[in-house]
Amino acid sequence: MNDYSDAPQVLRDFLSYIDTIKGKSQNTAKEYFYDLRTFFRFLKVHYKLVSGKIDFESIEISDVDINILSKVTLSDLYEYLAYTNRVRQNIASSRARKVSSLKTFYKYLTVNKSYFSNNPAKDLEIPKIGKSLPKYLSLADSKLLLEAADGVNKRDYCMLTLLLNCGLRVSELTSINISDIKETTLTVTGKGNKQRIIYLNDACVRAIKIYLEVRPKDKVKDRDALFLNKNKQRIGARGVQLIVKKYLALAGLDAKKYSTHKLRHTAATLMYRYGNVDIRILQEILGHENLSTTQIYTHTESAQLQQAVDKNPLSNILPKENEEQKKG
Repeated sequence: MNDYSDAPQVLRDFLSYIDTIKGKSQNTAKEYFYDLRTFFRFLKVHYKLVSGKIDFESIEISDVDINILSKVTLSDLYEYLAYTNRVRQNIASSRARKVSSLKTFYKYLTVNKSYFSNNPAKDLEIPKIGKSLPKYLSLADSKLLLEAADGVNKRDYCMLTLLLNCGLRVSELTSINISDIKETTLTVTGKGNKQRIIYLNDACVRAIKIYLEVRPKDKVKDRDALFLNKNKQRIGARGVQLIVKKYLALAGLDAKKYSTHKLRHTAATLMYRYGNVDIRILQEILGHENLSTTQIYTHTESAQLQQAVDKNPLSNILPKENEEQKKG
């Protein structure tokens, strides 16, 4: 469990509520903590409770209480968002997440706990986020990435195979237990501690089998963990990220452009494009709560768009040359 001892009681109570009642993951609770800690520090500067010259990151928040939080107005919240934009240079998606954190927190204070009645975040608008197509590896590049690890390290090859075939989040990959694997199925724990079944194809089944043959067995600290680090402990997210970067570079791919999460995008795109997978089935495979999240993978390449236009039955009806063109 994370240590939030420097947080005021009201924030610790909220984080416990997020964890135990709402069933959010520890990573989600941590994001709420970071967002609200920044907000609390801003309030202390905004209300002149600390010197304006103090280092922002060193501002203590343990004394922020209900009395301070109940004073906050909608105007204060917009000033805070302006601060995150101008001073902290947060992009729209980061500011949108902060708005979501504020809305959830103030709903908790006003509805769940009834500390006060006025909810200043109720009408707070979420910044518009421009939609962009997800970055992903092509089929050829995906094969290059697997080839870079093939014969080099069986654990790394197995991890890359699962990422590229199953579209796992890095947290889902690192949390896999050996007991989660049942012949051709894998039980993974996703966001909000929600479990789902993923069916393993031949490539995944074989990669797991070959890796398990060499996986350390003696002095392993977490005997059920599938993937171990060099200390024979369950590998962490950072370890996986470094491994992915390593093989991207070995494959001659841009390690700055692609990441572990981009392999999830790649798996989803390949399944949709080459497997003719229904969008709702893809949603279930990826563990998306909302279908709209999955729909970003239905993007198509420009060649496909050109082909669609070319197949229009009116595409072969050409205009007649006029008299002047004939004379010319």
